[in-house]
Amino acid sequence: MIIREWRGRASRSQSAEYPKHFRGAVLPELRNVPGFLGAYLTQRADGERVEFLVLTRWASMEAIQKFAGSNPEEAVVEPGARAALEDFDRHVRHYVVLEDEVPPGLTP
Repeated sequence: MIIREWRGRASRSQSAEYPKHFRGAVLPELRNVPGFLGAYLTQRADGERVEFLVLTRWASMEAIQKFAGSNPEEAVVEPGARAALEDFDRHVRHYVVLEDEVPPGLTP
């Protein structure tokens, strides 16, 4: 499994806009990509801004390329995300998952 990491930042006054975009546009698109295994959208206060951390889970780099294209290190940032954010990472990072532990009785 591969984790794809990306960050974007919004003003506090606009901080509700990116999660709306993520839920309404990004997730429906990702769900249609073979090899997409799930996503986390997180946020943290950072002074007058809010930083979003998006972690998506993928079966392989080939699956990521189906979403991101031939340059998977380049961030895919749609116009709706650009409108909601003050700034964002232009590149992503990929991590190979070495362990994936879920306690008995819990689901990820």
